Amino acid sequence: MKIGCGGITWGTFARQHNVEFPREQVLSEIAQAGYEGMPVGGRDGQPAEEIVASLAQYGLVPAPGYLGASFWEVDQEEEIVARAEVAARLSQQVGCTEIYVAASPLTRREASGHVRPEDALPEEAYKQFARALNRVGEICLKHGVRACFHNHVGSVIETRAEIDTLFGLVDRGLVFQGPDIGHLAWAGADPIQFCRDYADSILSVHVKDIDPVVLKEGVAASWDYGTFSQHGIFAELGEGFVDLPAMVDVLKGVDYQGWLIVETDVTQKATPLESAVISRNYLRSIGL
Repeated sequence: MKIGCGGITWGTFARQHNVEFPREQVLSEIAQAGYEGMPVGGRDGQPAEEIVASLAQYGLVPAPGYLGASFWEVDQEEEIVARAEVAARLSQQVGCTEIYVAASPLTRREASGHVRPEDALPEEAYKQFARALNRVGEICLKHGVRACFHNHVGSVIETRAEIDTLFGLVDRGLVFQGPDIGHLAWAGADPIQFCRDYADSILSVHVKDIDPVVLKEGVAASWDYGTFSQHGIFAELGEGFVDLPAMVDVLKGVDYQGWLIVETDVTQKATPLESAVISRNYLRSIGL
Protein backbone atom coordinates (compact mmCIF):
# COMPACT_ATOMS: atom_id res chain seq x y z
CA MET A 1 0.00 0.00 0.00
CA LYS A 2 1.14 3.53 -0.77
CA ILE A 3 0.64 6.15 1.93
CA GLY A 4 -0.28 9.70 0.91
CA CYS A 5 -1.43 12.85 2.66
CA GLY A 6 -3.94 15.41 1.48
CA GLY A 7 -3.13 19.10 1.76
CA ILE A 8 -6.59 20.05 3.00
CA THR A 9 -5.44 20.23 6.64
CA TRP A 10 -3.11 23.12 5.81
CA GLY A 11 -5.82 24.93 3.85
CA THR A 12 -8.48 24.78 6.54
CA PHE A 13 -5.98 25.64 9.27
CA ALA A 14 -4.83 28.68 7.30
CA ARG A 15 -8.40 29.96 6.92
CA GLN A 16 -9.24 29.37 10.59
CA HIS A 17 -6.10 31.03 11.94
CA ASN A 18 -5.54 33.68 9.27
CA VAL A 19 -2.11 32.38 8.34
CA GLU A 20 -0.51 31.31 5.07
CA PHE A 21 1.23 28.11 4.09
CA PRO A 22 3.18 28.41 0.85
CA ARG A 23 2.82 25.31 -1.29
CA GLU A 24 6.51 24.58 -0.81
CA GLN A 25 5.99 24.43 2.96
CA VAL A 26 3.01 22.07 2.61
CA LEU A 27 4.99 19.70 0.38
CA SER A 28 8.01 19.87 2.65
CA GLU A 29 5.97 19.07 5.76
CA ILE A 30 4.11 16.19 4.08
CA ALA A 31 7.47 14.70 3.15
CA GLN A 32 8.90 15.44 6.61
CA ALA A 33 5.98 13.58 8.21
CA GLY A 34 6.91 10.49 6.20
CA TYR A 35 4.36 10.30 3.39
CA GLU A 36 5.07 9.07 -0.13
CA GLY A 37 2.72 11.27 -2.11
CA MET A 38 0.08 13.97 -2.29
CA PRO A 39 -3.13 14.17 -4.36
CA VAL A 40 -2.83 16.26 -7.48
CA GLY A 41 -5.18 18.31 -9.59
CA GLY A 42 -5.02 20.84 -12.36
CA ARG A 43 -3.63 23.84 -10.49
CA ASP A 44 -4.39 26.79 -12.76
CA GLY A 45 -3.51 24.78 -15.85
CA GLN A 46 -0.07 23.79 -14.53
CA PRO A 47 1.46 21.26 -16.95
CA ALA A 48 1.76 17.68 -15.76
CA GLU A 49 5.53 17.68 -15.93
CA GLU A 50 5.69 20.72 -13.63
CA ILE A 51 3.36 19.05 -11.13
CA VAL A 52 5.51 15.92 -11.06
CA ALA A 53 8.72 17.94 -10.78
CA SER A 54 7.39 20.11 -7.94
CA LEU A 55 6.53 17.01 -5.90
CA ALA A 56 9.78 15.26 -6.77
CA GLN A 57 11.78 18.10 -5.21
CA TYR A 58 10.52 16.80 -1.85
CA GLY A 59 10.69 13.11 -2.66
CA LEU A 60 6.94 12.89 -3.26
CA VAL A 61 4.91 11.42 -6.12
CA PRO A 62 1.42 12.24 -7.37
CA ALA A 63 -1.50 10.49 -5.66
CA PRO A 64 -5.03 10.30 -7.12
CA GLY A 65 -6.85 13.58 -7.57
CA TYR A 66 -10.53 14.46 -7.36
CA LEU A 67 -13.39 15.33 -9.69
CA GLY A 68 -16.44 16.70 -7.90
CA ALA A 69 -19.59 17.39 -9.87
CA SER A 70 -23.40 17.44 -9.78
CA PHE A 71 -23.65 14.12 -11.57
CA TRP A 72 -27.40 13.94 -10.85
CA GLU A 73 -28.18 17.10 -12.85
CA VAL A 74 -29.16 16.33 -16.46
CA ASP A 75 -28.21 19.77 -17.77
CA GLN A 76 -24.65 19.43 -16.43
CA GLU A 77 -23.81 16.06 -17.98
CA GLU A 78 -21.94 17.34 -21.03
CA GLU A 79 -19.89 19.79 -19.00
CA ILE A 80 -19.02 17.00 -16.54
CA VAL A 81 -17.95 14.74 -19.41
CA ALA A 82 -15.71 17.49 -20.79
CA ARG A 83 -14.14 18.07 -17.37
CA ALA A 84 -13.60 14.35 -16.97
CA GLU A 85 -11.64 14.23 -20.22
CA VAL A 86 -9.27 16.92 -18.95
CA ALA A 87 -8.95 15.36 -15.49
CA ALA A 88 -8.35 11.85 -16.84
CA ARG A 89 -5.70 13.07 -19.26
CA LEU A 90 -3.89 14.90 -16.47
CA SER A 91 -4.08 11.85 -14.20
CA GLN A 92 -2.57 9.72 -16.94
CA GLN A 93 0.20 12.24 -17.59
CA VAL A 94 1.26 12.41 -13.92
CA GLY A 95 1.22 8.63 -13.60
CA CYS A 96 -1.96 8.14 -11.57
CA THR A 97 -4.16 5.17 -12.44
CA GLU A 98 -7.14 6.26 -10.32
CA ILE A 99 -9.19 9.39 -9.80
CA TYR A 100 -11.85 10.06 -7.18
CA VAL A 101 -15.28 11.11 -8.45
CA ALA A 102 -17.76 12.57 -5.96
CA ALA A 103 -21.08 14.35 -5.59
CA SER A 104 -20.37 18.05 -5.31
CA PRO A 105 -21.26 20.60 -4.04
CA LEU A 106 -22.37 19.57 -0.56
CA THR A 107 -26.08 20.25 -0.91
CA ARG A 108 -27.21 18.47 2.29
CA ARG A 109 -25.01 20.13 4.87
CA GLU A 110 -27.97 20.58 7.24
CA ALA A 111 -28.64 16.82 7.31
CA SER A 112 -25.02 15.75 7.82
CA GLY A 113 -24.77 12.60 9.91
CA HIS A 114 -28.53 12.35 10.45
CA VAL A 115 -29.94 11.78 6.96
CA ARG A 116 -33.56 10.63 6.72
CA PRO A 117 -34.97 8.38 3.96
CA GLU A 118 -36.95 11.33 2.61
CA ASP A 119 -33.69 13.24 2.03
CA ALA A 120 -32.66 10.79 -0.71
CA LEU A 121 -32.49 11.65 -4.38
CA PRO A 122 -35.53 10.82 -6.53
CA GLU A 123 -35.25 7.65 -8.64
CA GLU A 124 -34.63 9.55 -11.87
CA ALA A 125 -31.81 11.53 -10.28
CA TYR A 126 -30.13 8.28 -9.24
CA LYS A 127 -30.43 7.01 -12.81
CA GLN A 128 -28.95 10.22 -14.18
CA PHE A 129 -26.12 10.03 -11.64
CA ALA A 130 -25.33 6.50 -12.81
CA ARG A 131 -25.49 7.45 -16.50
CA ALA A 132 -23.08 10.34 -16.00
CA LEU A 133 -20.73 8.23 -13.86
CA ASN A 134 -20.67 5.50 -16.49
CA ARG A 135 -19.70 8.01 -19.16
CA VAL A 136 -16.99 9.45 -16.93
CA GLY A 137 -15.74 5.96 -16.12
CA GLU A 138 -15.51 5.09 -19.81
CA ILE A 139 -13.57 8.27 -20.57
CA CYS A 140 -11.18 7.60 -17.69
CA LEU A 141 -10.50 4.03 -18.81
CA LYS A 142 -9.66 5.34 -22.26
CA HIS A 143 -6.74 7.10 -20.56
CA GLY A 144 -5.79 4.12 -18.39
CA VAL A 145 -7.40 5.71 -15.32
CA ARG A 146 -10.15 4.20 -13.18
CA ALA A 147 -12.93 6.38 -11.78
CA CYS A 148 -13.47 5.64 -8.07
CA PHE A 149 -16.68 6.84 -6.46
CA HIS A 150 -16.04 8.81 -3.27
CA ASN A 151 -18.74 9.10 -0.58
CA HIS A 152 -18.99 12.30 1.44
CA VAL A 153 -21.11 13.44 4.38
CA GLY A 154 -23.22 16.43 3.39
CA SER A 155 -23.51 15.28 -0.22
CA VAL A 156 -26.44 13.57 -1.92
CA ILE A 157 -24.67 10.20 -1.59
CA GLU A 158 -23.80 9.90 2.09
CA THR A 159 -25.35 6.80 3.64
CA ARG A 160 -24.59 3.14 3.00
CA ALA A 161 -28.08 2.72 1.52
CA GLU A 162 -27.47 5.58 -0.92
CA ILE A 163 -24.12 4.17 -2.01
CA ASP A 164 -25.67 0.73 -2.50
CA THR A 165 -28.51 2.20 -4.54
CA LEU A 166 -26.11 4.05 -6.81
CA PHE A 167 -23.87 1.00 -7.24
CA GLY A 168 -26.88 -1.08 -8.18
CA LEU A 169 -27.24 1.19 -11.21
CA VAL A 170 -23.67 1.83 -12.41
CA ASP A 171 -21.62 -0.41 -14.67
CA ARG A 172 -19.09 -1.82 -12.20
CA GLY A 173 -16.70 -2.48 -15.03
CA LEU A 174 -16.54 1.30 -15.52
CA VAL A 175 -17.01 2.72 -12.02
CA PHE A 176 -15.09 1.55 -8.96
CA GLN A 177 -14.97 2.42 -5.26
CA GLY A 178 -12.73 5.02 -3.63
CA PRO A 179 -14.30 5.30 -0.17
CA ASP A 180 -13.66 7.79 2.57
CA ILE A 181 -13.50 5.58 5.66
CA GLY A 182 -14.15 8.40 8.11
CA HIS A 183 -17.14 9.75 6.23
CA LEU A 184 -18.66 6.26 6.18
CA ALA A 185 -18.37 6.11 9.98
CA TRP A 186 -19.74 9.64 10.39
CA ALA A 187 -22.71 8.70 8.20
CA GLY A 188 -23.54 5.79 10.48
CA ALA A 189 -22.20 3.00 8.28
CA ASP A 190 -19.85 0.22 9.36
CA PRO A 191 -16.72 1.04 7.34
CA ILE A 192 -15.18 -2.39 7.89
CA GLN A 193 -18.26 -4.20 6.59
CA PHE A 194 -18.33 -1.77 3.68
CA CYS A 195 -14.75 -2.71 2.82
CA ARG A 196 -15.62 -6.41 3.05
CA ASP A 197 -18.65 -6.01 0.79
CA TYR A 198 -16.90 -3.88 -1.83
CA ALA A 199 -13.36 -5.23 -1.44
CA ASP A 200 -12.97 -6.23 -5.07
CA SER A 201 -14.06 -2.76 -6.25
CA ILE A 202 -11.95 -0.62 -3.89
CA LEU A 203 -8.98 0.87 -5.72
CA SER A 204 -8.08 3.92 -3.62
CA VAL A 205 -8.99 5.01 -0.08
CA HIS A 206 -9.18 8.21 1.93
CA VAL A 207 -8.43 7.45 5.59
CA LYS A 208 -9.90 9.50 8.42
CA ASP A 209 -10.77 8.87 12.03
CA ILE A 210 -13.88 10.15 13.81
CA ASP A 211 -14.38 11.38 17.38
CA PRO A 212 -17.20 9.25 18.85
CA VAL A 213 -18.18 11.78 21.52
CA VAL A 214 -18.57 14.58 18.99
CA LEU A 215 -20.46 12.25 16.66
CA LYS A 216 -22.95 11.20 19.33
CA GLU A 217 -23.53 14.76 20.51
CA GLY A 218 -23.90 16.14 16.99
CA VAL A 219 -26.34 13.50 15.80
CA ALA A 220 -28.49 13.98 18.91
CA ALA A 221 -28.51 17.76 18.37
CA SER A 222 -28.94 17.55 14.57
CA TRP A 223 -25.87 19.68 13.89
CA ASP A 224 -25.04 20.81 10.40
CA TYR A 225 -21.73 20.01 8.67
CA GLY A 226 -19.96 23.14 9.87
CA THR A 227 -20.94 22.64 13.49
CA PHE A 228 -19.65 19.07 13.46
CA SER A 229 -16.35 20.32 12.03
CA GLN A 230 -16.02 23.14 14.56
CA HIS A 231 -16.56 20.74 17.44
CA GLY A 232 -13.82 18.37 16.24
CA ILE A 233 -15.56 15.52 14.42
CA PHE A 234 -12.28 14.78 12.61
CA ALA A 235 -9.67 13.00 14.72
CA GLU A 236 -6.12 12.06 13.89
CA LEU A 237 -5.69 8.39 13.03
CA GLY A 238 -5.79 6.22 16.13
CA GLU A 239 -7.53 8.90 18.20
CA GLY A 240 -11.08 8.11 17.06
CA PHE A 241 -13.26 5.01 17.00
CA VAL A 242 -12.71 3.68 13.46
CA ASP A 243 -11.13 0.22 13.51
CA LEU A 244 -8.36 0.99 11.04
CA PRO A 245 -6.36 -2.23 11.67
CA ALA A 246 -9.44 -4.25 10.71
CA MET A 247 -9.84 -2.18 7.55
CA VAL A 248 -6.21 -2.82 6.63
CA ASP A 249 -6.68 -6.54 7.20
CA VAL A 250 -9.64 -6.60 4.83
CA LEU A 251 -7.66 -4.82 2.13
CA LYS A 252 -4.64 -7.06 2.62
CA GLY A 253 -6.97 -10.00 2.17
CA VAL A 254 -7.61 -8.95 -1.43
CA ASP A 255 -3.98 -7.98 -2.08
CA TYR A 256 -4.82 -4.27 -2.17
CA GLN A 257 -1.88 -2.25 -3.50
CA GLY A 258 -3.48 1.15 -3.96
CA TRP A 259 -3.21 4.44 -2.08
CA LEU A 260 -4.22 5.14 1.50
CA ILE A 261 -4.53 8.92 1.59
CA VAL A 262 -4.68 10.48 5.04
CA GLU A 263 -7.05 13.43 5.26
CA THR A 264 -7.82 15.32 8.44
CA ASP A 265 -10.11 17.99 7.05
CA VAL A 266 -9.99 20.11 10.22
CA THR A 267 -7.46 19.49 12.96
CA GLN A 268 -7.63 20.48 16.61
CA LYS A 269 -3.83 20.11 16.95
CA ALA A 270 -1.42 23.04 17.18
CA THR A 271 -0.22 22.71 13.58
CA PRO A 272 -1.04 20.71 10.45
CA LEU A 273 2.42 19.15 10.64
CA GLU A 274 1.69 17.79 14.12
CA SER A 275 -1.56 16.32 12.81
CA ALA A 276 0.18 14.70 9.84
CA VAL A 277 2.94 13.22 12.00
CA ILE A 278 0.48 11.71 14.50
CA SER A 279 -1.48 9.97 11.74
CA ARG A 280 1.61 8.73 9.93
CA ASN A 281 3.10 7.37 13.16
CA TYR A 282 -0.14 5.56 13.88
CA LEU A 283 -0.07 3.89 10.47
CA ARG A 284 3.52 2.81 11.17
CA SER A 285 2.35 1.32 14.46
CA ILE A 286 -0.04 -0.98 12.59
CA GLY A 287 2.59 -2.04 10.09
CA LEU A 288 2.20 0.51 7.28
